[in-house]
Amino acid sequence: MQTVEAVFDGKVLLPDAPLDLQEGTRVRITVEPIEESDAKSSPSFLKTARSLQLEGPPSWSEQID
Repeated sequence: MQTVEAVFDGKVLLPDAPLDLQEGTRVRITVEPIEESDAKSSPSFLKTARSLQLEGPPSWSEQID
């Protein structure tokens, strides 16, 4: 079982982090809205990293020491 936060864009839920699932896997979702004060007080690392819009070679992950 995984617990992730997501944003609803009006049509679909967009998870804040990758899901460890095979494509086509059926899941059961329970929706629990997060209070705005909670969301603002603890932004996710992934959301912050995405907002920086960093660019680099795809091999970066292979070059980490």
